[in-house]
This record gives sequence, C-alpha cells and structure tokens, in this order.
Amino acid sequence: MNKVKILVPVDGSEAAERSFDKAVKIAMTENAHIDILNVIDTRQFLGEMQDTLITGDTVYQMTQDAEKYMQSLKKWAHDNLNFDDIDYHIRYGSPKAVISYDFIQDHHNNLIIMGATGLNAVERMLMGSVTSYVNQHALADVLIVRTDIANKPLK
Repeated sequence: MNKVKILVPVDGSEAAERSFDKAVKIAMTENAHIDILNVIDTRQFLGEMQDTLITGDTVYQMTQDAEKYMQSLKKWAHDNLNFDDIDYHIRYGSPKAVISYDFIQDHHNNLIIMGATGLNAVERMLMGSVTSYVNQHALADVLIVRTDIANKPLK
C-alpha cells in the first residue's frame, strides 16, 4: 500500500494552523508524509490595485514571507512533536485550482486537511470560500478542520 500523502494548504490564518496541527498528529499516527502549500494569488492584487504596478520585488517579498512562515511551521512540528516528514511548497495562481487539481496531480496527495475559513473574507463573501470549492471539487479526500478539539474538553 502506498504511503498516505497529506496536503495542508496554509495562508497564515488561525484555522490553517489548527489544520496543520491536526495533520501532523494524523501523519504521526498513520506514518504519512505532509506537503505544506502556500498559494500566492497575485490575481487578487489586479482587482484591488488596478492602477498600481505589482513589481517583481513585491512578488519576491510575498514569496520570502510565505517561505519563512512555512519553515516556522516545519520547525514547530520538529520541536514540539518530533515530526520531520514534511516538505513545503509555494505556487502561484488561483488557490482553488492549485489546491483542488494542480498540486494533487503533481504530488499525488490522497488527503487534503484544511481550515474551514482562511484570511480572505472578501473572496469568501463574493465567490464562496476556497475551502468550500476544494471540498466540492478536489481530486482527493478533504478533511475540514473547524475547531481545535485536542485542547478543548469534549461535552
């Protein structure tokens, strides 16, 4: 049987961090691999800042920030849970398409673990959340993390 490969899309939100925590705990139990993914959606700037030129420096800084963030997640998993079977990736484009199709096709993940909500409230209100889209269209099973039940008493 092939090793389980878990995709964890992250955007810096608390929900993404809860989903990463849960993914690591599942991966430890199942001897699975984790791919952390940050999708930089440069299209969002075109609508909000049509008169402003997005420079290569801006995209470079966004990429550096995303890489530092994902390195901190990987370090957290190592330091706190002694888990190291993690790679991180940065992609550019539509988060919906990259998470649902493109990345899965390239890396053959069989499970996506993601938060119920992310940082982009405007897109969620106007077009539906990335999570909702991924849940309906992904080429892999999707686990949506709503709470951090590990740190809350069950009722």
